[in-house]
Amino acid sequence: MSIALRPAWRLLVLLALLPGGLPGAQPAGKKPNIILIVSDDQGFDVAAFGSKQYVTPHLDRLAAEGLRGTNFYVTASVCTPSRSGLITGRYPQRNGTYEMIRNDMVNYGHRYTKSEYAMSPEMTLGLDVREKTFGDVLRTAGYTNAVFGKWDMGQARRFLPLQRGFDVFYGHGNNGIDYYTHERYGAPSMFRGNELTTAEKGTYATDIFGREAVNFIRANRERPFFVYLPFNAPHGASNLEKDSLQVPESYLKKYYPDRDPKDRETKYAGMISAMDEHIGRIMATLRELQLDRNTLVIFFADNGRTGAQYDGVKLRGGKGSVFEGGLRVPLIAWWPGVIPAGQTSHAFLTALELLPTFIAISGAPDPGVKLDGYNMLPVLQGREKSPRTEMFWDWPSVYQAARVGNFKWVAYWPRGNPKNLPPKEEFYDVVADPGETRNLFKEKPADVARVKARFAAWQAEMEAAEPRGPFRNY
Repeated sequence: MSIALRPAWRLLVLLALLPGGLPGAQPAGKKPNIILIVSDDQGFDVAAFGSKQYVTPHLDRLAAEGLRGTNFYVTASVCTPSRSGLITGRYPQRNGTYEMIRNDMVNYGHRYTKSEYAMSPEMTLGLDVREKTFGDVLRTAGYTNAVFGKWDMGQARRFLPLQRGFDVFYGHGNNGIDYYTHERYGAPSMFRGNELTTAEKGTYATDIFGREAVNFIRANRERPFFVYLPFNAPHGASNLEKDSLQVPESYLKKYYPDRDPKDRETKYAGMISAMDEHIGRIMATLRELQLDRNTLVIFFADNGRTGAQYDGVKLRGGKGSVFEGGLRVPLIAWWPGVIPAGQTSHAFLTALELLPTFIAISGAPDPGVKLDGYNMLPVLQGREKSPRTEMFWDWPSVYQAARVGNFKWVAYWPRGNPKNLPPKEEFYDVVADPGETRNLFKEKPADVARVKARFAAWQAEMEAAEPRGPFRNY
């Protein structure tokens, strides 16, 4: 499915007709800043969505002053393909990065030498260099762009952010690192720019990424900027410890003084609150510099987490699953004077909508590639219904799924399917039953056939696309 972009000039005319005109407090004609914050493996674990065991005052304020989205999907329930869809605005099956870029030896506790790691998939694979990222696109509109955190699109120099439309990068290019040593199973993995660095070894990674975002905003206050802030929190650390959840004790004492600091759930909550505190500093900086009314801030998680729920609705499955708990994540969108405050939207939206939205509000020229989303700002404003009616997922030998209207068909196999078994198939009305508790597969054969036919048509379109990336199944 491809939905035509709304021309940038049309959006500007529409905004000019709103009460108060274009977002104010900035010089006339100044393009809006964009901050995109993505957490890692968090799901709906935010107090603003009903998860009261987590202390997230700054995300809660962001949601209260902006919009909560409860029906927002990512392009995969695991890190790499979820991010490839977001970064390119294209289905992972179209851009070619629809699997994890990951070394399998880490499953057995292997520690890599420098030479071993240099020859491994994590250092040699990445997002196809022909793909255009949102950094590439926003650069054409005059934006200064930065990435702080988890890039996960490859670590060879040609794949790193400075070669993909970004001006500043401080973070890691792989799936995960130790929060203090900044290593990936023994291999140093923190980059500043194009070079590996150990200069801040021992400093908590979340503190680094939050600090750098604030410094970048201050340094670029006079020009339009794009900050992509993909925290690796609250993902577990990539090391050999059995308990891989890492957080400074100071955050636990501050936010969870009455809970056991050695308990895994307490550590996990502390990691979320540490991230939230840095989000608060970013928002305070925008207000101090009077950039708040000319900045779009969006937050969501890259995939779900087992046990997640929103507003009392428990979602089935979690990371790596085909169910709503893996694919549906919280959305917060904030832009004072443009997105009405205090709203909750149940509109069908996806991460594929981000890049077309950025194009529309930045005035960037058409990137000249087929995008799979649309400008969702009118939906966030409550002025239009979402034109999104379909979404598809395909993780080879793991799962397939299609949502068409209210219905969702899923098929899934044991990981790797060693016995070559047929998939298990289920069918749900995820509007009436977001928890996927009532399987309608046998009750609605005509609807099952219709949704599977749409999936087959989408799959044929993806197969016909130009072969991309390292995971193509020839």
